[in-house]
Amino acid sequence: MSRFSFKPALLGVLILLALLVNAGKARAAELQVLTVAGGCFWCVEADFEKVRGVKEAVSGFTGGRVANPTYKQVTRGGTGHYEAVQIRYDPAQISRAQLLDLFFRSVDPTDAGGQFCDRGESYRTAVFFDSAQAKADADRAKAQAQAKLGKAVVTPVLPAATFYPAEAAHQNYYKSQKATFTRFGRISRAEAYKRYREACGRDARVRALWGDAAPFAGG
Repeated sequence: MSRFSFKPALLGVLILLALLVNAGKARAAELQVLTVAGGCFWCVEADFEKVRGVKEAVSGFTGGRVANPTYKQVTRGGTGHYEAVQIRYDPAQISRAQLLDLFFRSVDPTDAGGQFCDRGESYRTAVFFDSAQAKADADRAKAQAQAKLGKAVVTPVLPAATFYPAEAAHQNYYKSQKATFTRFGRISRAEAYKRYREACGRDARVRALWGDAAPFAGG
């Protein structure tokens, strides 16, 4: 066999690998982003990373006046930022309208002063839009939530602003096994998150508002 007979086969393999890489890049480029604020971003992140079609949820801050804010700055108040989450999703698996419906049913959209036990401007709810269609979808979801509840929904629909990811310690907090010190002693962040969520009354309030329509209440 000629030593050059391998070249066509090798070339075919290289072409196939290039096609697979490009297909992967194209697939990643198809992901879309929805940014929402729903109180504690640990909870919003935990909820939406359970949803089929959601590839990632990133905790951070948006809508404020300070560049690159820290968690302490935002929660202390005065920066104007919301605790927010960027939800990266595959529109072939779930639509923005479906995600918005889940979002409104995962919060108390009638509360203008914060969410559950967390009070103040950083814990207010909001939906951020980056196109006319995204705004129309958000407005429609808000109107549907208001009709369902029979109460005024105060969650604003706002133009998208710069999103700043929160510090690494706040990403995936709900499932981190790294130890942290709390009033309950030295426990994992995942356990601390679980106890916080229950003590804050998030799920109890969402169930009281939405009943069986609450998609995440309970965890």
